[in-house]
Amino acid sequence: MESRRAGDELRTMAPIYDLRRYLTDFDSSRAGNILTDVLVIGSGVAGARAAIEAAEFGLVVLMTKGRFDESTTSYAQGGIAAAVGPGDSPDQHFQDTMTVGCGLNDPKAVRLLVHEGPQRIEELLHWGARFDREKGSLSLGREGGHRVNRIVHAQGDQTGRELTRVVTEKIRRMSSIRVFEHCFLLDFITVDGRCIAATTFHPRHGHQLIWAKQTILASGGCGQIWRETTNPPTATGDGLAAAFRAGAELFDMEFMQFHPTTLYLAGAGRHLISEAVRGEGAHLVDRHGERFMHRFHPDAELAPRDVVSRAIHRHLLSTRSPCVYLDVRHLDHFAERFPHIANICADFSIDLRKDRIPVRPTAHYLVGGVRTNPDATTGVTGLLACGEVAASGVHGANRIASNSLLEGLVFGRIAGETAGRRAADDPRPPAMHPIRNRNDKSARTELDLGDIGSSLRSLMWRNVGIERRGDRLEETQDILDFWGHYTLDKTFDDPDSWIVQNELTVARAVARSALERTESVGVHFRSDGGDSTAASPYHVVLRRTDGGLRIERMPHA
Repeated sequence: MESRRAGDELRTMAPIYDLRRYLTDFDSSRAGNILTDVLVIGSGVAGARAAIEAAEFGLVVLMTKGRFDESTTSYAQGGIAAAVGPGDSPDQHFQDTMTVGCGLNDPKAVRLLVHEGPQRIEELLHWGARFDREKGSLSLGREGGHRVNRIVHAQGDQTGRELTRVVTEKIRRMSSIRVFEHCFLLDFITVDGRCIAATTFHPRHGHQLIWAKQTILASGGCGQIWRETTNPPTATGDGLAAAFRAGAELFDMEFMQFHPTTLYLAGAGRHLISEAVRGEGAHLVDRHGERFMHRFHPDAELAPRDVVSRAIHRHLLSTRSPCVYLDVRHLDHFAERFPHIANICADFSIDLRKDRIPVRPTAHYLVGGVRTNPDATTGVTGLLACGEVAASGVHGANRIASNSLLEGLVFGRIAGETAGRRAADDPRPPAMHPIRNRNDKSARTELDLGDIGSSLRSLMWRNVGIERRGDRLEETQDILDFWGHYTLDKTFDDPDSWIVQNELTVARAVARSALERTESVGVHFRSDGGDSTAASPYHVVLRRTDGGLRIERMPHA
């Protein structure tokens, strides 16, 4: 593929399969209908904070794919980055965030994040958050990319659980918020480019249409499209795919961050070993007990995550080893500082006084996502987005450690306020439209969706993982197009099938964006490409059109 300058003409590619507008058939006169002022999709920190704010203005429905307390947020170990310590400042936090983001961050979004961050920490304390303290003051940790200690944490390595507890209890006390659990998002219904409802599925109630004046998407990421991931089973990119079908732009989808240190034991789940462990002084060593990170970066173990992930990846290739190790044997009081990690290790008979922790990188956090404005609105009127599903501009090409929970708090609040105020400004009830969709029946052969899902994850890990190459990205596109030809033309009736269709849609967006960006920058590394300084800064933007897929290189402002 010939490289192009940022700002060249748009291109529309017609894929070999039909990019259907809606996954399923529906009829508003026959489905269950629910009305609300604001609909929030996702119960992680971003969705919860958005619901809390929107509820100040009207009625809110908060729907979630699984249990209310089951989200990626609850798995977060490290903490929340905020300039709340002595000698720190929002300006320093700004500079660290911009540096790690390789300059592709939106400065306005980053300033919003770092200046509002201390307020959100104070708010959580007011709501009853039990953050760790030392001599009466907040105990602050340090993680990769941060020049000072600014990571607020709870119970050592259980910040996500504590944050989930706080916002859950807050929401349970608010009568204006209704929580719908085990509610699967299918699609957003749009009329004249405006989002007016969402089609959903519940195992007991079946298909339902939720009509809302404003809708906030906070459904999280898509780590499950890779074979190795820290993400929970719910992170299958359903919100990303639904927003894409509705006409929202997907922004910089090639930027998937791979966490350097995930517990690696054959047959065991990929448990995250927090970045804070290295911040406390843990060493990365090879099978011979030798440290190696100093050969890749002057900050060694405290280098940005993408650097550490690639260093481990290359070291594993050169030594033909399945994993490297975190050595914590020299750290006193490790179990007290990281009780959750210590318990996980104990479950697998790893004695941290004598043994090292086997680790390797895995897919962790989507830096790109649905393109949003500073007020959390998207290109689809009435649809907002926040949290990991959104490309707010905060992270640029690489997320600095522990900025994700802060982003969820800050932009969740902004999304909730924007949606709440707009809903309150319209005194009319949510508009219900007589609308139905009937997909054409396909005569093509039906493939085994379970096999496609498993093969897709292996393909993405092999070809669109930590290091990428043009020929393998082309191969990935061809394979995904073949699967899509026989899968995305079908209308299914169960969540497992819809998930595979969504994973195919999102995987193609990631692979196509990775092929478009021929140079290496941030978490996107092309082993066949040039340095990031070889091209003017730009963003890769994808949008569904009636003719196929629109691709644009948008210059970075």
